[in-house]
Amino acid sequence: MSRVINFSSGPATLSETVLRQAAADMLDWRGSGMSVMEMSHRGPEFTEILAGTGSLIRSLLGVPDNYAVLLLQGGAIAENAIVPMNLIGRTGQADYVLSGVWSKKSMKEASRYGQVKLAASSKDSGFLSMPAQTDWRLSAHASYVHMCSNETIGGVECRWSPDTGSVPLVADMSSNIMSAPLDVSRYGLIYAGAQKNMGPSGVTLVIVRRDLLGHALAATPSAFNYQLQDEQSSMYNTPPTYAIYIMGLVLKHIQEQGGLPAMQVHNQAKADLLYDFLDHSTVFSNRVAREDRSRMNVTFFLKDESLNAAFLQGAEKEGMVQLRGHRSAGGMRASIYNAMSLASVQRLRDYMHRFEKANS
Repeated sequence: MSRVINFSSGPATLSETVLRQAAADMLDWRGSGMSVMEMSHRGPEFTEILAGTGSLIRSLLGVPDNYAVLLLQGGAIAENAIVPMNLIGRTGQADYVLSGVWSKKSMKEASRYGQVKLAASSKDSGFLSMPAQTDWRLSAHASYVHMCSNETIGGVECRWSPDTGSVPLVADMSSNIMSAPLDVSRYGLIYAGAQKNMGPSGVTLVIVRRDLLGHALAATPSAFNYQLQDEQSSMYNTPPTYAIYIMGLVLKHIQEQGGLPAMQVHNQAKADLLYDFLDHSTVFSNRVAREDRSRMNVTFFLKDESLNAAFLQGAEKEGMVQLRGHRSAGGMRASIYNAMSLASVQRLRDYMHRFEKANS
């Protein structure tokens, strides 16, 4: 059976190189006589895997030494609560920038743990743009400023590094981390679910400046306390061992492809291919402000929405799946993370061109 071209927003497609290596290791990892899924998380085999994955994260992202790298569970949804549990206690306040569905969810969850203020919003544009830095109204005494760097549902990406002065910037980077070079030092904390660009679901990356640790609310569960997890090298409780192993394979593959500079070129080429077509199409359109278009999640709409079903059915017949837009947004969405090849995006563009000619 041939593999489909999977445009899912997450869990997303993985490199066949990674999948084949995982298959080869399934019964016996490097002569250990065990699958990674069977290993003790405190044994020497998994300790090597964990250390290797952490080293790749630091190398690829250039993580400074004064930052902790944590591999946890719960996904970005859990981090919506865990972040304020750990950070909002510094002053009792936090600022949130709203650019779409995910940042709205983050702000709502954080309001359970302290005073939360809306610093900026692109609601008036229908969340089809990123709030301009000049519109951010930040509190001098906020514990942190939170943003989502890429909204998977709306297809909006922040292409610039915000300036929040002395207030730590926190970013949900679940859907665009590892897609391009990043200056980690501009952020107090970065969190991201792995299932877009870094591996399978089940493991969450948290990168946090260590001077921000030690302020967890009294009610914070021990397993969610960043300081305790840092002191225990992400093994305060049993970590998601197999997901961490696959993450290591994915990151090694990224490194072998030329690292994040190469990923940036690769991802920009794919995005340009689709956006150029959409900008000249008479049948399809993209609604996001040009300067804020996501390079990871390309949203598009048929001007005649009665053709939606026919478009999706035709795509599936050609081996392309998961193109339906999120239920809250409608339309279509092509998620084109690192592992999506340029050739696969060209196949989608060519199909869209044929569909346009047939329905013009």
